[in-house]
Amino acid sequence: MVTSGEQQHIQGQRIWAVRAARLFDGYTLRAGRPLVLIEGSRIAGIDLTGAAPSADLPVLDLGDATLLPGLIDSHVHLAFDPDDKSKQAMADEDDHTTLMRMRFHAGQQLRAGVTTVRDLGDRRFLALSLRERYMAGMEMGPEVVAAGPPITRTGGHCWFLGGEADGIAAVEAAVRERVARGVDVVKVMATGGVTTPGWGPHQSQYTRDELAAMTGVAHAHGKPVTAHAHGRQGMADAVAAGVDGLEHASFFTEDGVEPDWKTVEAVVEAGIFIGATEAWLPTGSMVAPHMAERVEQRSANFARMHREGARLVCCSDAGAGPRKPHGVLPYGIIHFGSLGLTHTEALASATSLAAQACGLDDRKGRIAVGYDADLIAVADNPLHRLETLLDIRTVIRAGRTFKG
Repeated sequence: MVTSGEQQHIQGQRIWAVRAARLFDGYTLRAGRPLVLIEGSRIAGIDLTGAAPSADLPVLDLGDATLLPGLIDSHVHLAFDPDDKSKQAMADEDDHTTLMRMRFHAGQQLRAGVTTVRDLGDRRFLALSLRERYMAGMEMGPEVVAAGPPITRTGGHCWFLGGEADGIAAVEAAVRERVARGVDVVKVMATGGVTTPGWGPHQSQYTRDELAAMTGVAHAHGKPVTAHAHGRQGMADAVAAGVDGLEHASFFTEDGVEPDWKTVEAVVEAGIFIGATEAWLPTGSMVAPHMAERVEQRSANFARMHREGARLVCCSDAGAGPRKPHGVLPYGIIHFGSLGLTHTEALASATSLAAQACGLDDRKGRIAVGYDADLIAVADNPLHRLETLLDIRTVIRAGRTFKG
């Protein structure tokens, strides 16, 4: 067995390996002390026989633990301080301050076993800067999939991030700007939200034609579009406009929650991913009682959506509020297990399925040869108890053991 003090030596070798009692590959549990070979930043081989490795192969043996693909949180806001209720103050903040906070939050994500984040709303395209910083190896952090500032109405939801655009010509120009800057995905606020006054979460911020104009330009440039959508009409319009993802999918009305199952049917038929932002701390203040009731009803709707074949991706909206700190995703996976998903499905929702939603399924979300060596190890067996995800023993990002 290799001790923690010897891990740095291991990482200096051309090929090394990590072993545990079992392995979840993104789809299936493999028992029998599997061995994962790592070369550089990629998985070079997998031995499921349980045989002893060659004497000259450095092995990090984690004992009675389970290896999993690094978790993927497909909806975060690294720039958001979850404890700061006045996020609009960011409009006047200098870039250095914002970027330092984003780096701190990225470290929190990595410590929680989240090796890939999709930032769906930053300020001044700073998530792209962070993406490049980590890709260049300047420091260790999760891989960042970046949207830049979300496109929103003037004075609309998250206007303070700088993505305001009104009318077809303006929203098309906004998409082209994001493509030119190199975003990975285009984020649009199809409806209002909870944290920004002015537009209620049930209210549509864009027409169906405006949403279709955005998806048309984005798709012409090979970029997916995901839509923040709480309200019924906004959800229906986004689906009709051809978006690739729906974030929240709340079916909020002015007074409550009224799901439209025809829209869900269209979502299933089109293969649209639903970013189910169901990760939050189990303790602490929630929101106003009426909003808590809505969130509870939304969870019940997600359970039915799953039964009807919707592709539910477990994600967090980390940074949005006090119960959504960065690194909260494991709690969402546990919650998914209470919605009727099997433990295998719950784990896949934040690994293999999340990789598909982020367009990374050719190298993320699985433990497979040729895939990125993004691995985590948890105590015991998460397919028996999802709560073991709260006991992260090891994080390996791009073939390097995280020391944080």
